[in-house]
Amino acid sequence: MSRVLDASAVLAYLHREPGWEEVRTMIGDACISAIAWNEVAQRAARQGFDAGAARTLLAELGLDIVPFTAEHAETAAHLGEETHGSALSLANRACLALAIERGLETVTADRAWEHLRADLSIRMLR
Repeated sequence: MSRVLDASAVLAYLHREPGWEEVRTMIGDACISAIAWNEVAQRAARQGFDAGAARTLLAELGLDIVPFTAEHAETAAHLGEETHGSALSLANRACLALAIERGLETVTADRAWEHLRADLSIRMLR
């Protein structure tokens, strides 16, 4: 795996939103935190999509859903302190925690990430 996708990146792909084609080139070599996957599944269900079918499709394309560990929880809590007021959700911090643990780039379409500290490798889709 060479990058971590956040929920907004996966949703951009699933809904063919701006940036989806770039995500398509990444999915086979990417992972997502199970917490971020929860966000994707919730939004998919609200919009009438079958989250299980989406998960199967993405797994066939190579996207790995990574369990949220105690270490991820601790890193996410620390990030919550560092990013207080930046509107990062738990799902966002879970992605960042996974990326920090694995030393990977994180891909997002969420503009709330633009002002995060410089030592994180973040690619903005739009």
